[in-house]
Amino acid sequence: MSADPRLLRAFLAVAEELHFTRAAARLYVAQQALSRDIRRLERELGAELFTRTTRQVALTSDGVRLLPYARRVTEAQDALLAAFGRAGSGRRHPSAETPLLVDVNSPGLISGRVLDRARELAPDSELMARFESGLTGAAQAMLAGRLDASFGRFGGLDPAVRSRLEHQPVRYEPMAVLLPEDHRLAALDVVPLDALAGETVYAGAGNPGTLEWTDLALRLFEGRGIELASPAPVAVGAEEFRRVMAKTRTPVLAVVDFPAMPETVLRPLVDPVPLSPVSLVWRKGLVHSGLDALRRAALELAGEKQWLERPADGWIPATDALVMMSL
Repeated sequence: MSADPRLLRAFLAVAEELHFTRAAARLYVAQQALSRDIRRLERELGAELFTRTTRQVALTSDGVRLLPYARRVTEAQDALLAAFGRAGSGRRHPSAETPLLVDVNSPGLISGRVLDRARELAPDSELMARFESGLTGAAQAMLAGRLDASFGRFGGLDPAVRSRLEHQPVRYEPMAVLLPEDHRLAALDVVPLDALAGETVYAGAGNPGTLEWTDLALRLFEGRGIELASPAPVAVGAEEFRRVMAKTRTPVLAVVDFPAMPETVLRPLVDPVPLSPVSLVWRKGLVHSGLDALRRAALELAGEKQWLERPADGWIPATDALVMMSL
């Protein structure tokens, strides 16, 4: 038997709030993830800790018995972290903090919406946007201390890199295809995946900063007769994108919130609906009020927009599904 301090913190939040939604917001996690943590702790201890009804949450006798032990363990952990400069509760005043550097990849994506909400929640914190990279490139910048947070497919990173970062699931984002406006599929409202058979689709091959996106495309295309386009220089800016698209006429794998580009149409993919798993990602040990605001903003928007509800016909690699449910 073991009792992970993280699970004990989840227990304490529910015990003090007696409300799963409020406790999840306090911990910056999805309510579903919090419920899983409580069930895991109950299994490990072999005891039921809460009674739950549609209207009320209450501690059981075993829950009451656990309470003082859980507090002593988490207090001891806080003291240990404080002794080594990693205190979980000692937030500096925003005026004393350096700006939080956040890579949102491109304007118009959901990462920008999370950033906008975070700025509303923490107007005294300085959150600076960067528009530079995919998550593979951003992860290296975070580990080198050049960047604080980013967004993307956490499960697509090397496990050794993931072990030095933390993440919070934000959205299962439906994927789409960007087509020349006179393409044979452009007249469709949605594009079935089977309709892309025989097409060559660009998905960032050869770009070292977006390896996680290319890998997701390869998994999606496998067995469907869709070819991955050869490596090509990255087109920066709408005009350069238009020029390259007009020259190559190669469809581009994208997401439904991809910003509009000239002389192209964006069409959602269906049958099944491929999903891009998006997480907020930051380096372990980062303490910043701006990060707190980002995590709260992501949680709020995911709840309001049902971003973490997977459609019945959604497709996602099994490994990504496990990563997205691992918190």
